[in-house]
Amino acid sequence: MSEQRLSRQEHGRPVAPVRMVHLGVGNFFRAHQAWFTEHSQDAAEWGYAAFTGRSAGVADDLAAQDGIYTLLVREPDGDRPEVVSSLSAVHPGRDLAALRGYFASPELALVTSTVTEAGYRRDTEGGLDLTDLDVAADIEALRADPESSEVSTTPGRLVAGLLARRGADAGPIALVPCDNVPDNGAMVARVVRDLAEQVDPTLVDWIEANVTVVTTMVDRITPRGTDEDRDTVGELLHVDDPQVVVTEPFAEWVLAGEFPRGRPEWPGAQFVDDVSKHEQRKLWLLNGSHSLMAYGASILGHETVSAAIGDETVRGWVEEWWDVAAAHLEVDADEVAAYRQALVERFANSRIRHLLAQIAADGSQKVPIRFGPVLAGEVAAGRSPAGATRPVAAWIAHLHGHGAPVTDAQQDRVAEVAAAEPAEAVRTVLGWMGIDAPADDLVSQVLGQIAALEAAASS
Repeated sequence: MSEQRLSRQEHGRPVAPVRMVHLGVGNFFRAHQAWFTEHSQDAAEWGYAAFTGRSAGVADDLAAQDGIYTLLVREPDGDRPEVVSSLSAVHPGRDLAALRGYFASPELALVTSTVTEAGYRRDTEGGLDLTDLDVAADIEALRADPESSEVSTTPGRLVAGLLARRGADAGPIALVPCDNVPDNGAMVARVVRDLAEQVDPTLVDWIEANVTVVTTMVDRITPRGTDEDRDTVGELLHVDDPQVVVTEPFAEWVLAGEFPRGRPEWPGAQFVDDVSKHEQRKLWLLNGSHSLMAYGASILGHETVSAAIGDETVRGWVEEWWDVAAAHLEVDADEVAAYRQALVERFANSRIRHLLAQIAADGSQKVPIRFGPVLAGEVAAGRSPAGATRPVAAWIAHLHGHGAPVTDAQQDRVAEVAAAEPAEAVRTVLGWMGIDAPADDLVSQVLGQIAALEAAASS
């Protein structure tokens, strides 16, 4: 492999003016929002200043190659590398001075974010978790010094930025969360408002007058890159890029909301009045089946999505779940059928090594929203199909130590479920999914599925 690093002068395009900020420089952001911006006709007018989340090392790597990186699109029949130049600057997440500086600029039009469900620090009611120690520390710091205090949470960073924007009289701005959370716009609006009320109640009125929050649905499978992917880029482009991002050909972005300072002409993005039906389709069919495979298929010994969907038993589980979920969707039946077929083809792309262990993380945040509404609806109608309860059983079996390793932002909470008497664990999880006082026969059905999965794990 060549030792030549990527450089903007030789491999990219000139730096665009920073008019957008992004929180959470992960692979998905670089395969999705940054890629959409790269392909915009007006890309030369819209640059990103991106801030890392947990790993500051990403900022160092990208800075060494002028913010550009390679997106390796793995087609079923070959690889297609492309260099993305839409990141005009990359900063460690702790660089609050830079963040405040961008927010204070009238040129800044919007802020996107991909920090996962857990990153917004919500309580069980969906508001800001004021008992979270980091949240409490951010509130105290911003009260003491709104202009230069250090904060560590995403809500804290957003409020710190908005305080700076108000102080500079820099005008309106749009917040555009891009996480796989139902109604993610309302979620961000709530936690930002909750924190603002604690720090400076007068900021709430300014936010209502100057900040719009856009709701989005995003979709693009983006597994973690490997040394093999980096070697592939080296062979194809003759460069050394430690920040290669791997993705599939498919990409979808649906948005609802106002952009008071404009936005790029993102090609292929859909702008609608209501994201919810698109969100449900994706959350239940794609994300739901992903979680089902992450827990159930890993128990059977599979490591990747492509291997899982190729197993007739797992494929049957997925189709059973889809049959149940489809009946609760608001989109046209023909659209659902086409989407299901497209998902099977996407999942079967063996050149996308999407690890089930990666998908399995943070189940306490994912399982209730990916399966709860459908299962609760079935139970309310007097039904309990096996396809709707198996995901619950698979997750509890996973918490018992079968299949993919357990990693969860609420580790103590899931540890209690894992240690509980099985019937009590089932009742607890069903309660999280909106089913209060579940009937004994429903609990027994889930227990039977847990037993079958755990027997398969030991066989």
